[in-house]
Amino acid sequence: MERTLTGIPAAPGIAVGPVYLLRWEVPEVRYRIITDEQVPHEIGRLHEALERAKARLHQVRERAEHHAGTDEAAIFDVQASILEDTELIGAVEAYIRQNLGAEKAFDLVMLDWRRHFAGATSSMLRERVGDLTDLHIRVLSILLGLPDHDPVDLPKGSGAILVTHDLTPSLTVQLDREAIVAIATDAGTRTSHVAILARSLGLPAVVGLRDITSRLTGKEKLILDGTAGIIVVDPSPEEIETYRTRALREVQEDDELRALAHVESVTLDGVPITIRANVDLPDEAEVAATSGADGVGLMRTEFLVVGRTTMPDEDEQYRAYRRVLEAFRGQTVVIRTFDIGGDKLPVGGFPSEANPFLGWRAIRMCLDQPEMFKTQLRALLRAAAHGDLRIMLPLVVTRDEVQQARTLMAEAVDELARRSAEFRADVPLGIMIETPAAAVSSDTLAKDVSFFSIGTNDLVQYTLAVDRGNANLASRFTALHPAVLKLIHRTVTVGEQYGLDVSVCGEMASQPLMAYALLGLGVRSLSVSPRGVPLMKRIVRAVRIDDAARSATAALACATAALAEMELRRGLSAALTSHASAGDGLLGVSHSI
Repeated sequence: MERTLTGIPAAPGIAVGPVYLLRWEVPEVRYRIITDEQVPHEIGRLHEALERAKARLHQVRERAEHHAGTDEAAIFDVQASILEDTELIGAVEAYIRQNLGAEKAFDLVMLDWRRHFAGATSSMLRERVGDLTDLHIRVLSILLGLPDHDPVDLPKGSGAILVTHDLTPSLTVQLDREAIVAIATDAGTRTSHVAILARSLGLPAVVGLRDITSRLTGKEKLILDGTAGIIVVDPSPEEIETYRTRALREVQEDDELRALAHVESVTLDGVPITIRANVDLPDEAEVAATSGADGVGLMRTEFLVVGRTTMPDEDEQYRAYRRVLEAFRGQTVVIRTFDIGGDKLPVGGFPSEANPFLGWRAIRMCLDQPEMFKTQLRALLRAAAHGDLRIMLPLVVTRDEVQQARTLMAEAVDELARRSAEFRADVPLGIMIETPAAAVSSDTLAKDVSFFSIGTNDLVQYTLAVDRGNANLASRFTALHPAVLKLIHRTVTVGEQYGLDVSVCGEMASQPLMAYALLGLGVRSLSVSPRGVPLMKRIVRAVRIDDAARSATAALACATAALAEMELRRGLSAALTSHASAGDGLLGVSHSI
């Protein structure tokens, strides 16, 4: 086996530790015929396995509740209730009485149930397929005497590197940052769920390794370099020492960057740049507020929905939004309305679609579910009484969608007024520019909104027709493609014409070379992960807007992404070299471009 594996760098940092191999997949089960005399024993084995599985789910739920919260842990209550279903148990027992071993009997019933649920007309039933698969794996592992792979088993301080195919919601809520030091996956890209999660948690990660789970046995030791996207299997003492030296240097560089947290974000030629933080969970707000960010440029609200069996009510949402606003004490907080659909699993009542990224998602779903949407709008308007809140609509492509949202917002204002609730009615409303349609027709949208925020993850995906979560297409997901740069430039130009703030909240804003391109294209507001704020300040303080504009103009004229990257890299390298010679070493930046 190759000792050095190359994947996609997803979250920076270096980790050295033992493999924790999590193969969360349904095991193969052979037919085993039993005698009539063995039937009672096999039924007993079944019930014992179900009880052990329920006990394990209880344990997992407690751990998940501690790490992710009560609402997120509720998915395990659903799974436990399925294991108590009398119809399911009766079907398995019927197979056993036909002289089939308990493990194959359970396997056949679960396969049948999964097929039945997947084809059901009720979306609530279709959404249980993931839970059935989890239970299929868990109970069969017990019946077959297989290792009970589960993140809940990792003791604190394990220093383990989690290696798995991908992170599902049921696995994600179990992650313990005190036990896992890094993540490696077969699947994923830089903009996939696992990559964003890893950066949010501050865990080094390499994704898109394709077959690492089949290459490893679980007994290896690894070096994981999340900055370069490299895995070293069973490294030598010399290799470990080399990487540990690099890790220490990166820690020193991080300390140097943290010293910039509260300095002004101004270019060398005096142009102020707003740098805000992206926030995925209210729990992150307090940490994000100490990063030096100028508020929140994107607060995702899907955490309130994904993995839930019921929609969050108005008060629950209000408390979550208020918590973030109060953490940032008067600074701007941009909260995006539900971006449900696509790769974010909705709660019951929504259809299963063959192509969900082009389907019923985001603003489309909200406008078609006005009561659900107004519940969120009322919560946001109430929270706005506690700070500078701004509302952002995702995946808008037509002016009609903005106007419909404004109508529902006005209804939410009237409903709160009738209740004599405390709220703000004059909350700015903006939209995300995530499709070529929105960018090209941004002039038709500008009259009805207060700001634009360019979501580059989806903008690149939709412009290039490249699935951003497909590891096989990662090399084709090129944010510096001339078409993408021209759409960003178009949006910025329209924003300037109409006096609108234009920010970027996608992954482009978090990468030095991309950020340099954005500054050159006229973007004056970036929103990045909290840990990326100091690095972006370092970049901003090391460049001149005139230089960045010249590089961006040259990139716009290029025929390919590779040529555009060459132009931008040349410009940024010159800027950093010049600034370094002036007395600032810019540690940690040169290897990032």
